[in-house]
Amino acid sequence: MNLNENAVMPSLTAQNLFTGRIGEEYDFLGMMCPNVVVLTQKLGETVAAWHPGNSIQGLEIGCGTGLSTLSLLTQREDLHLRAFDASAAMLTQARANLAEYVDNGRVEFIESDALAFLQQQPDASVEVVASNYAIHNFLNDYRDQVFAEIWRVLKPGGLFANGDRFAIDDPARHLASTQADIRHWFKTFGELQRYDLLEDWVVHLLSDESPDHIMHVPAVISTLQSLGFSDVHSPYREGVDMLMTAIKPKLA
Repeated sequence: MNLNENAVMPSLTAQNLFTGRIGEEYDFLGMMCPNVVVLTQKLGETVAAWHPGNSIQGLEIGCGTGLSTLSLLTQREDLHLRAFDASAAMLTQARANLAEYVDNGRVEFIESDALAFLQQQPDASVEVVASNYAIHNFLNDYRDQVFAEIWRVLKPGGLFANGDRFAIDDPARHLASTQADIRHWFKTFGELQRYDLLEDWVVHLLSDESPDHIMHVPAVISTLQSLGFSDVHSPYREGVDMLMTAIKPKLA
């Protein structure tokens, strides 16, 4: 990792599970979380509908193997992306999966810590910042710093679109949803005899659910609005899977 000296580690431990089996076999996510297909599609649709007809520059936080990157690029032909992730294993897959887009200059994949990369970017330099199932992995304090950097690098009038895992406001419903996820995972991985991957995903889920990581909608909205974002809302939600968008207002 190429960490800025002021950056905070985005994990409760030094271990990044996405550099191991999870990252190497990330396609299992589609079986574990069917909503990922819908949310990835809607993320691309949202960016495609943003100021159509204008060629735009964008950043993608935590691009992984390129699932959401592909959705963004295929649905908007005038979008050029710099997509970054801290997992070399996942970026190797992304470069192979999207080789055509790399070759024609539509996307550049970069290995970097998220906060460190954003801190290196000029003020008001991109029209769009997008992310999908990445920001919930960050510690709360680190996440708030990322939000502040997103605000800084966006041009006035720019769009922040984040498809992610958000806690259900009712704790009982959230617990029931988490329990249902774990039962589904045991069935899925058990049928495939992949208890090694099941172990890693359950450990990762425990991190996601910890107080220092879990994302609550009211807190995120409050943070984004305090930075100056306007029109913070959710055009799609199904359980914990949610798309949230926010606009950096144009200068008066």
